[in-house]
Amino acid sequence: MYPFIHIGPLTLGSYGLMVAIGLICAFFILRADFARRGVSADAEAIIGITGLAGLAGSRLYHLLESPAEFFADPWPQLFSTMGFAFVGAIIGGFIALVFLAKRFRMSMLLMLDAASPAAAMGYGIGRIGCLISGDGDYGIPTSLPWGMSFPNGIVPTTERVHPTPIYEFLVAILIFWILWRLGARALKMRFPNGIIFAAYLVLTGIARFLVEMIRINPHSFYGLTNAQAASVVSVLAGMSLFVYRLKASRKDIRA
Repeated sequence: MYPFIHIGPLTLGSYGLMVAIGLICAFFILRADFARRGVSADAEAIIGITGLAGLAGSRLYHLLESPAEFFADPWPQLFSTMGFAFVGAIIGGFIALVFLAKRFRMSMLLMLDAASPAAAMGYGIGRIGCLISGDGDYGIPTSLPWGMSFPNGIVPTTERVHPTPIYEFLVAILIFWILWRLGARALKMRFPNGIIFAAYLVLTGIARFLVEMIRINPHSFYGLTNAQAASVVSVLAGMSLFVYRLKASRKDIRA
């Protein structure tokens, strides 16, 4: 594992490097989505602001999962490069996109629809950073032939464990493909705004719930991990949004 990459006197964190690559890929995807929708908006600024908001939200959510430890010595932990939470990234990114939709005078749901494929791809690439750095996001021990050990990782283990970041990367690529194709169909069939974002909430929620079953995380809510509980909320929210937008669309057609 390579938590840090050394290029002469320069030292780069492998996780941060992959997050940056993920944001660059997300920028190109969002720009392409705006182009096919005929939307005039600054994709670079949107990705930059949303990415920073997602990282901040991810970090804060992780810290507030252990509030007593955080408030005992907040400043060193606040600016540490270790410890991020998927749920916090979603919340931070969502808040930023809502703000940016108003800034660019776009429908909030249109903005969320356009950003969903980009978010799926960016997240998947960021997970490769977790794999390379060995930051503890791996799963439980396994005897499967593709099991991996992380003896030199940030959170080392000599046991062969499930390489869950690889699983999440592959699923993220699949979710991106589904959302991109669904977006093309939505434009052709004139689906109401919000359908793509609803699919994103459902698919990412299911994916995260399942991968948590083989990850090493404490259980809190009715035997679920924090991420699983949030995933259930994500799936329910996505299904509710899907039904709501379809009903609203049918009312508009009747009117």
